[in-house]
Amino acid sequence: MENKNYLFDNYINIARNSKIDGDNLKALKFYKKAYSLPIGKGDIDLLLDMALLYDELGFKDLAEKKYKEVIEIDKGEASAYYGLGVLYDEDKEYEKAIEYYKEAIELNPRYDKAYFFLANILDELGKKQEAIENYKKVIDINPNELWAYANIGCILEEENKNEEALEYLKKALEIDNRQFRVLFNVGVVLNKLGNVGESRKYYFESIKSNPFYPYSFLNLAVTYKEEKNYKKAIEILNKGLEFNEEAFLYYNRGCNYINLKDYENSLKDVKKSIELNSFFIEYSKKDKELEEIWDKI
Repeated sequence: MENKNYLFDNYINIARNSKIDGDNLKALKFYKKAYSLPIGKGDIDLLLDMALLYDELGFKDLAEKKYKEVIEIDKGEASAYYGLGVLYDEDKEYEKAIEYYKEAIELNPRYDKAYFFLANILDELGKKQEAIENYKKVIDINPNELWAYANIGCILEEENKNEEALEYLKKALEIDNRQFRVLFNVGVVLNKLGNVGESRKYYFESIKSNPFYPYSFLNLAVTYKEEKNYKKAIEILNKGLEFNEEAFLYYNRGCNYINLKDYENSLKDVKKSIELNSFFIEYSKKDKELEEIWDKI
Protein backbone atom coordinates (compact mmCIF):
# COMPACT_ATOMS: atom_id res chain seq x y z
CA MET A 1 0.00 0.00 0.00
CA GLU A 2 2.86 2.37 0.82
CA ASN A 3 4.33 1.80 -2.65
CA LYS A 4 0.94 2.44 -4.28
CA ASN A 5 0.59 5.69 -2.33
CA TYR A 6 4.05 6.76 -3.46
CA LEU A 7 3.15 6.02 -7.10
CA PHE A 8 -0.12 7.91 -6.71
CA ASP A 9 1.59 11.01 -5.30
CA ASN A 10 4.27 10.82 -7.98
CA TYR A 11 1.71 10.62 -10.82
CA ILE A 12 -0.25 13.54 -9.35
CA ASN A 13 2.87 15.70 -9.07
CA ILE A 14 3.93 14.95 -12.65
CA ALA A 15 0.41 15.69 -13.91
CA ARG A 16 0.13 19.01 -12.05
CA ASN A 17 3.60 20.15 -13.12
CA SER A 18 2.76 19.23 -16.73
CA LYS A 19 -0.42 21.28 -16.44
CA ILE A 20 1.58 24.27 -15.19
CA ASP A 21 3.95 23.83 -18.15
CA GLY A 22 1.00 23.86 -20.54
CA ASP A 23 1.32 20.21 -21.57
CA ASN A 24 -2.29 19.19 -20.99
CA LEU A 25 -2.06 15.84 -22.77
CA LYS A 26 0.86 14.75 -20.60
CA ALA A 27 -1.05 15.97 -17.55
CA LEU A 28 -4.07 13.90 -18.56
CA LYS A 29 -1.89 10.84 -19.14
CA PHE A 30 -0.56 10.95 -15.58
CA TYR A 31 -3.93 11.82 -14.04
CA LYS A 32 -5.23 8.65 -15.70
CA LYS A 33 -2.32 6.66 -14.27
CA ALA A 34 -3.16 7.99 -10.79
CA TYR A 35 -6.85 7.21 -11.34
CA SER A 36 -6.01 3.62 -12.35
CA LEU A 37 -4.71 2.94 -8.85
CA PRO A 38 -7.26 1.83 -6.22
CA ILE A 39 -6.65 5.00 -4.19
CA GLY A 40 -7.31 7.19 -7.24
CA LYS A 41 -10.96 6.31 -7.74
CA GLY A 42 -11.85 7.71 -4.33
CA ASP A 43 -9.67 10.80 -4.37
CA ILE A 44 -11.92 13.84 -4.78
CA ASP A 45 -9.11 16.27 -5.57
CA LEU A 46 -7.90 14.04 -8.41
CA LEU A 47 -11.41 13.64 -9.80
CA LEU A 48 -11.96 17.41 -9.74
CA ASP A 49 -8.62 18.02 -11.44
CA MET A 50 -9.51 15.51 -14.13
CA ALA A 51 -12.95 17.04 -14.63
CA LEU A 52 -11.48 20.52 -15.06
CA LEU A 53 -8.89 19.25 -17.53
CA TYR A 54 -11.46 17.28 -19.54
CA ASP A 55 -13.57 20.43 -19.76
CA GLU A 56 -10.56 22.48 -20.88
CA LEU A 57 -9.79 19.90 -23.58
CA GLY A 58 -13.39 19.94 -24.78
CA PHE A 59 -14.41 16.50 -23.46
CA LYS A 60 -17.58 17.73 -21.76
CA ASP A 61 -19.12 14.27 -21.31
CA LEU A 62 -16.02 12.97 -19.53
CA ALA A 63 -15.86 16.09 -17.34
CA GLU A 64 -19.53 15.56 -16.39
CA LYS A 65 -18.81 11.93 -15.54
CA LYS A 66 -15.97 12.90 -13.18
CA TYR A 67 -18.05 15.53 -11.39
CA LYS A 68 -20.78 12.95 -10.88
CA GLU A 69 -18.24 10.48 -9.51
CA VAL A 70 -17.31 13.12 -6.94
CA ILE A 71 -20.96 13.55 -5.93
CA GLU A 72 -21.31 9.76 -5.54
CA ILE A 73 -18.41 9.88 -3.06
CA ASP A 74 -19.52 13.05 -1.27
CA LYS A 75 -22.94 14.61 -1.91
CA GLY A 76 -21.79 17.68 0.03
CA GLU A 77 -18.93 18.61 -2.34
CA ALA A 78 -20.10 22.03 -3.57
CA SER A 79 -17.37 22.40 -6.19
CA ALA A 80 -18.68 19.35 -8.10
CA TYR A 81 -22.14 20.92 -8.41
CA TYR A 82 -20.51 24.20 -9.43
CA GLY A 83 -18.47 22.35 -12.07
CA LEU A 84 -21.61 20.76 -13.50
CA GLY A 85 -23.22 24.20 -13.52
CA VAL A 86 -20.31 25.54 -15.58
CA LEU A 87 -20.60 22.67 -18.08
CA TYR A 88 -24.30 23.25 -18.65
CA ASP A 89 -23.75 27.02 -18.71
CA GLU A 90 -21.15 26.64 -21.48
CA ASP A 91 -23.68 24.59 -23.49
CA LYS A 92 -26.38 27.23 -22.86
CA GLU A 93 -28.50 24.73 -20.95
CA TYR A 94 -29.33 27.51 -18.53
CA GLU A 95 -32.06 25.87 -16.47
CA LYS A 96 -29.81 22.93 -15.58
CA ALA A 97 -26.91 25.29 -14.90
CA ILE A 98 -29.07 27.37 -12.55
CA GLU A 99 -30.09 24.24 -10.67
CA TYR A 100 -26.47 23.18 -10.09
CA TYR A 101 -25.24 26.68 -9.19
CA LYS A 102 -28.02 26.95 -6.62
CA GLU A 103 -27.11 23.53 -5.23
CA ALA A 104 -23.49 24.66 -4.85
CA ILE A 105 -24.64 27.83 -3.06
CA GLU A 106 -26.90 25.84 -0.73
CA LEU A 107 -23.94 23.68 0.25
CA ASN A 108 -21.57 26.65 0.49
CA PRO A 109 -23.36 29.99 1.00
CA ARG A 110 -20.07 31.83 0.46
CA TYR A 111 -19.41 30.36 -2.98
CA ASP A 112 -18.82 33.67 -4.75
CA LYS A 113 -18.12 32.15 -8.19
CA ALA A 114 -21.42 30.27 -8.12
CA TYR A 115 -23.29 33.49 -7.31
CA PHE A 116 -21.38 35.30 -10.07
CA PHE A 117 -22.16 32.85 -12.86
CA LEU A 118 -25.73 32.43 -11.64
CA ALA A 119 -26.06 36.21 -11.94
CA ASN A 120 -24.64 36.07 -15.48
CA ILE A 121 -27.33 33.60 -16.55
CA LEU A 122 -30.13 35.56 -14.87
CA ASP A 123 -28.95 38.67 -16.70
CA GLU A 124 -28.90 36.72 -19.98
CA LEU A 125 -32.47 35.52 -19.32
CA GLY A 126 -33.65 39.07 -18.68
CA LYS A 127 -34.08 38.60 -14.93
CA LYS A 128 -32.19 41.80 -14.22
CA GLN A 129 -33.15 42.40 -10.60
CA GLU A 130 -32.31 38.82 -9.59
CA ALA A 131 -29.01 39.18 -11.42
CA ILE A 132 -28.18 42.36 -9.47
CA GLU A 133 -29.06 40.66 -6.17
CA ASN A 134 -26.66 37.80 -6.94
CA TYR A 135 -23.87 40.16 -8.02
CA LYS A 136 -24.35 41.98 -4.70
CA LYS A 137 -23.89 38.63 -2.93
CA VAL A 138 -20.56 38.31 -4.74
CA ILE A 139 -19.54 41.76 -3.52
CA ASP A 140 -20.54 40.88 0.07
CA ILE A 141 -18.24 37.86 -0.08
CA ASN A 142 -15.48 39.41 -2.17
CA PRO A 143 -15.48 43.24 -2.14
CA ASN A 144 -12.65 43.29 -4.72
CA GLU A 145 -14.55 41.48 -7.48
CA LEU A 146 -14.34 44.14 -10.17
CA TRP A 147 -16.73 42.47 -12.60
CA ALA A 148 -19.56 42.22 -10.07
CA TYR A 149 -19.54 46.02 -9.75
CA ALA A 150 -19.06 46.48 -13.50
CA ASN A 151 -21.87 44.10 -14.44
CA ILE A 152 -24.30 45.74 -12.02
CA GLY A 153 -23.33 49.06 -13.61
CA CYS A 154 -24.05 47.71 -17.09
CA ILE A 155 -27.46 46.36 -16.09
CA LEU A 156 -28.40 49.68 -14.47
CA GLU A 157 -27.23 51.55 -17.60
CA GLU A 158 -29.46 49.31 -19.76
CA GLU A 159 -32.35 50.30 -17.50
CA ASN A 160 -31.39 53.99 -17.82
CA LYS A 161 -30.58 54.22 -14.11
CA ASN A 162 -27.48 56.10 -15.16
CA GLU A 163 -26.50 57.88 -11.96
CA GLU A 164 -26.60 54.62 -10.03
CA ALA A 165 -24.81 52.82 -12.87
CA LEU A 166 -22.01 55.39 -12.71
CA GLU A 167 -21.52 54.74 -8.99
CA TYR A 168 -20.98 51.01 -9.55
CA LEU A 169 -18.74 51.49 -12.57
CA LYS A 170 -16.55 53.94 -10.69
CA LYS A 171 -16.28 51.45 -7.81
CA ALA A 172 -15.01 48.95 -10.36
CA LEU A 173 -12.38 51.48 -11.46
CA GLU A 174 -11.27 51.88 -7.84
CA ILE A 175 -10.20 48.23 -8.06
CA ASP A 176 -8.55 48.57 -11.49
CA ASN A 177 -8.44 52.01 -13.07
CA ARG A 178 -6.96 50.67 -16.33
CA GLN A 179 -9.71 48.19 -17.22
CA PHE A 180 -10.59 49.30 -20.75
CA ARG A 181 -14.13 47.89 -20.83
CA VAL A 182 -15.07 49.62 -17.61
CA LEU A 183 -13.50 52.89 -18.81
CA PHE A 184 -15.56 52.52 -22.00
CA ASN A 185 -18.77 51.92 -20.06
CA VAL A 186 -18.16 54.96 -17.86
CA GLY A 187 -17.80 56.94 -21.09
CA VAL A 188 -21.14 55.57 -22.31
CA VAL A 189 -22.95 56.54 -19.10
CA LEU A 190 -21.41 60.02 -18.89
CA ASN A 191 -22.41 60.67 -22.51
CA LYS A 192 -25.98 59.61 -21.75
CA LEU A 193 -25.96 62.00 -18.79
CA GLY A 194 -24.97 64.83 -21.15
CA ASN A 195 -21.42 65.14 -19.86
CA VAL A 196 -19.81 64.77 -23.28
CA GLY A 197 -16.45 66.31 -22.41
CA GLU A 198 -15.96 63.98 -19.44
CA SER A 199 -17.14 60.97 -21.43
CA ARG A 200 -14.46 61.66 -24.03
CA LYS A 201 -11.78 61.52 -21.35
CA TYR A 202 -12.87 58.01 -20.47
CA TYR A 203 -13.04 56.90 -24.12
CA PHE A 204 -9.50 58.23 -24.60
CA GLU A 205 -8.36 56.37 -21.46
CA SER A 206 -10.01 53.18 -22.73
CA ILE A 207 -8.13 53.55 -26.03
CA LYS A 208 -4.89 54.22 -24.21
CA SER A 209 -5.41 51.08 -22.13
CA ASN A 210 -6.38 48.90 -25.11
CA PRO A 211 -6.33 50.32 -28.66
CA PHE A 212 -7.58 46.98 -30.01
CA TYR A 213 -11.08 47.59 -28.66
CA PRO A 214 -12.81 49.24 -31.65
CA TYR A 215 -15.95 50.45 -29.86
CA SER A 216 -14.02 53.08 -27.92
CA PHE A 217 -12.95 54.68 -31.22
CA LEU A 218 -16.47 54.39 -32.59
CA ASN A 219 -18.20 56.01 -29.61
CA LEU A 220 -15.59 58.73 -29.33
CA ALA A 221 -15.95 59.56 -33.03
CA VAL A 222 -19.74 59.68 -32.70
CA THR A 223 -19.49 62.39 -30.00
CA TYR A 224 -17.64 64.61 -32.52
CA LYS A 225 -19.97 63.69 -35.39
CA GLU A 226 -22.96 64.76 -33.29
CA GLU A 227 -21.30 68.17 -32.96
CA LYS A 228 -20.77 68.21 -36.75
CA ASN A 229 -17.02 68.11 -36.22
CA TYR A 230 -16.65 65.58 -39.01
CA LYS A 231 -12.93 66.08 -39.53
CA LYS A 232 -12.21 65.24 -35.88
CA ALA A 233 -14.48 62.19 -36.09
CA ILE A 234 -12.59 61.01 -39.18
CA GLU A 235 -9.28 61.56 -37.40
CA ILE A 236 -10.46 59.30 -34.54
CA LEU A 237 -11.72 56.63 -36.94
CA ASN A 238 -8.45 56.77 -38.92
CA LYS A 239 -6.61 55.93 -35.72
CA GLY A 240 -9.06 53.18 -34.86
CA LEU A 241 -8.57 51.56 -38.24
CA GLU A 242 -4.82 51.41 -37.67
CA PHE A 243 -5.54 48.89 -34.92
CA ASN A 244 -8.90 47.37 -35.92
CA GLU A 245 -9.97 46.31 -39.43
CA GLU A 246 -13.67 46.59 -38.56
CA ALA A 247 -16.49 47.07 -41.05
CA PHE A 248 -18.42 49.43 -38.79
CA LEU A 249 -15.43 51.77 -38.46
CA TYR A 250 -15.19 52.07 -42.25
CA TYR A 251 -18.94 52.56 -42.50
CA ASN A 252 -18.97 55.32 -39.92
CA ARG A 253 -16.01 57.02 -41.52
CA GLY A 254 -17.94 56.89 -44.80
CA CYS A 255 -20.87 58.64 -43.09
CA ASN A 256 -18.55 61.39 -41.89
CA TYR A 257 -17.02 61.82 -45.34
CA ILE A 258 -20.44 62.25 -46.93
CA ASN A 259 -21.20 65.08 -44.51
CA LEU A 260 -18.10 66.78 -45.85
CA LYS A 261 -19.44 66.12 -49.37
CA ASP A 262 -16.43 63.91 -50.04
CA TYR A 263 -18.51 61.38 -51.99
CA GLU A 264 -15.53 59.53 -53.42
CA ASN A 265 -14.05 58.60 -50.04
CA SER A 266 -17.51 57.97 -48.59
CA LEU A 267 -18.31 55.45 -51.32
CA LYS A 268 -14.91 53.83 -50.95
CA ASP A 269 -15.43 53.32 -47.20
CA VAL A 270 -18.99 52.06 -47.53
CA LYS A 271 -17.88 49.53 -50.16
CA LYS A 272 -15.05 48.42 -47.86
CA SER A 273 -17.52 47.92 -45.01
CA ILE A 274 -19.68 45.75 -47.30
CA GLU A 275 -16.61 43.77 -48.38
CA LEU A 276 -15.91 43.01 -44.71
CA ASN A 277 -19.51 42.45 -43.63
CA SER A 278 -22.42 41.85 -46.04
CA PHE A 279 -24.82 43.23 -43.41
CA PHE A 280 -23.98 46.71 -44.66
CA ILE A 281 -25.32 46.05 -48.20
CA GLU A 282 -28.99 46.49 -47.30
CA TYR A 283 -28.28 48.70 -44.30
CA SER A 284 -26.45 51.30 -46.38
CA LYS A 285 -29.19 51.38 -49.02
CA LYS A 286 -31.71 52.35 -46.34
CA ASP A 287 -29.45 54.89 -44.61
CA LYS A 288 -30.78 58.32 -45.63
CA GLU A 289 -27.44 59.86 -44.70
CA LEU A 290 -25.96 58.01 -47.68
CA GLU A 291 -28.72 58.91 -50.12
CA GLU A 292 -26.31 60.78 -52.40
CA ILE A 293 -24.40 57.58 -53.17
CA TRP A 294 -27.21 54.97 -53.11
CA ASP A 295 -27.06 54.46 -56.86
CA LYS A 296 -23.34 53.65 -56.69
CA ILE A 297 -23.36 51.20 -53.79
